[in-house]
Amino acid sequence: MSPEERQPRGAPSRGQTSRIGSIRPLSVLLAAIVTLTQVPVASAHGTTGSGGLSQGHGVIIAFVGAVILGGFILLKRTDRITATTALYGVFAGIAITALGAVLFEGLSPDPTYTASSMPFPRAWYQPLALLSGLGIMVASFVVGWLRWPSRPRYTFLGILMGLWISYPYLLPGLASDTHPLGYAIVLGTPILVGYVVWKDAGSVIRAVMRDPVARRFGIGVGVVLALFFVSITGYLSFFPEEGFPEEVTVVVLPAIYQLVSWPTLEIAIPHLPFIHIPFFLALSPGQVIVVGMLSALIGLNAALIARHWRVEERAGMTEGTAGSAAIVGTCTCGCCGPLVAKIAVLAAGPSIAAPLYWVFVDSASPLSAVFIVGSFVLFTGSLIYSVQAARQPDQSAAIIPAD
Repeated sequence: MSPEERQPRGAPSRGQTSRIGSIRPLSVLLAAIVTLTQVPVASAHGTTGSGGLSQGHGVIIAFVGAVILGGFILLKRTDRITATTALYGVFAGIAITALGAVLFEGLSPDPTYTASSMPFPRAWYQPLALLSGLGIMVASFVVGWLRWPSRPRYTFLGILMGLWISYPYLLPGLASDTHPLGYAIVLGTPILVGYVVWKDAGSVIRAVMRDPVARRFGIGVGVVLALFFVSITGYLSFFPEEGFPEEVTVVVLPAIYQLVSWPTLEIAIPHLPFIHIPFFLALSPGQVIVVGMLSALIGLNAALIARHWRVEERAGMTEGTAGSAAIVGTCTCGCCGPLVAKIAVLAAGPSIAAPLYWVFVDSASPLSAVFIVGSFVLFTGSLIYSVQAARQPDQSAAIIPAD
């Protein structure tokens, strides 16, 4: 609360006001979701009745969210509102934009692509994967040796990312689906990424997370993007589908997701209580690892931006780099490929969307792995750069209220 404002008699205390403000954006988002679920949807994927939702509603909601997001950032830039108010508004904008994107993806017709629409034959996948993976490993060794000789963890992380890309073609046939090396690569990635972040940014991140507003903003952004990733990839759905089970179904099936086969828990409920919409959820260790890493890294970047805003520090390149990393990484991550392909269908037709699908969404394509690996490196690098580019780590992380 600014010094000019006076607290009326009987008004809640500052602590109560902070708690109320922190849950307001989430309450608005939940209310919007519940309201939308009450609108009848006649059938799945874009074929709706006169009173149902369509992909156009998703576009409108995403546009409204983007306007809210940009508006609060502009108000913050012009010092019209406090940093805390701006953060709550930005979070609401991100949540509404993600909701609109999920609705657009879920209500859009699923395009089908034939092998004849591939931009190049699958025979190219193996040399592309091996060359790109080997190139990343060699570049990581050379750059690490020349640029960061005292930080071999960067070299090891680059080598691991190169292995991630080339692994599916290192072992012949189905052996790669269950080989211990594949599990070691996936399980070792969060350990190594966590070690790099803890070693180079741990003290500042711990101090930043002691700021309750920055902590809530970072966690909120991470949770929203985790739900966005899972929904876009189809592992979480509230939309009716053909062949959906007519009774509650819970099964565990093996499924290949991220290099190797994982036991996947699938839960299908035809009608959720009170809101009468279908519910589908699939969870696997590989999915939790990938989505968890992406969401955690984006959330930590968001918390750093929030902290810089809170202390009214001129972030300059630090803020811009971290913010751009979250936006670019979110849009280019391989799990967002279906959404990009559907947008391309509307904008330019199937002839443009088909190559995008085969290059970035096809699970056998090495470029889809490049985007996932690139997201890990991008978010980790932006986090470390944001910390190291700060004026004084102890000072920038000091818990000093800006409002």
